[in-house]
Amino acid sequence: MRFVLWGTYCEKALEKRAPYRDKHLAGLQQQKDDGVLVTLGPTEGSTHVFGIYEAESLEQVEILVKGDIYWLNGIWTAVEIYPWIQAF
Repeated sequence: MRFVLWGTYCEKALEKRAPYRDKHLAGLQQQKDDGVLVTLGPTEGSTHVFGIYEAESLEQVEILVKGDIYWLNGIWTAVEIYPWIQAF
């Protein structure tokens, strides 16, 4: 199944994420290598985050997202994950 993630960043995210960025990117690379993460990144201005996952369940994606160092340290302030049907 595919899932879409939509979320928000904290104020001054570019500054606040600095101590966590390398670990965050390494975790995303591992998810990509595992075939779970299709793509993820910020909107211009780093106000929102968007991602696409391919996973067995919504719970699997929630565990990955809520275990991300950006979530654990308040860089991401809210996330919503939805099952997604790719039309094209």
